Amino acid sequence: MLKPIKAKTFRAGSARFAIVASQYNARYVDAMLQAARAELEAAGAKEVQVVRVPGAYEIPVVVARLARASSDHALRITHHASPLSAIICLGVILRGETVHAALIGEAVSRALMEIQVQCEVPVIHEVLLLENDEQARARCLDPKRNRGREAAQTALAMARVMAGLG
Repeated sequence: MLKPIKAKTFRAGSARFAIVASQYNARYVDAMLQAARAELEAAGAKEVQVVRVPGAYEIPVVVARLARASSDHALRITHHASPLSAIICLGVILRGETVHAALIGEAVSRALMEIQVQCEVPVIHEVLLLENDEQARARCLDPKRNRGREAAQTALAMARVMAGLG
């Protein structure tokens, strides 16, 4: 059963975030993006960088670039930027009549997991593999269950955890 997202109060402090969002299935992804940005801004995030990509399959390459740049001390010095506290990934993949959607979902999931472990930058995975529009509406358009909001809350929590590790 799909449960409503509980309100959590996190303060972002000096945390910087990036959101990589698919343009495919824009109606749903745009709603998640709007909810994620609102949640981060309400928490006082110092910066929220948004990068749009054509589809879910293109998300990992952009996340890898952002994570590497964030973890590369020399690159940060030349760009005068503090590291990213977390990267949020937003996309919607709807199953069709073939296994293509499952293959995309699995490849994206594996790549995002590897990037966060290698670069030590939290990657929040909200690239949803859904059966139909009804599931997408429930997870993306319903403000009480919007997975973009949940992703932002997770990013804020992970920023706090990582900052505590030193």
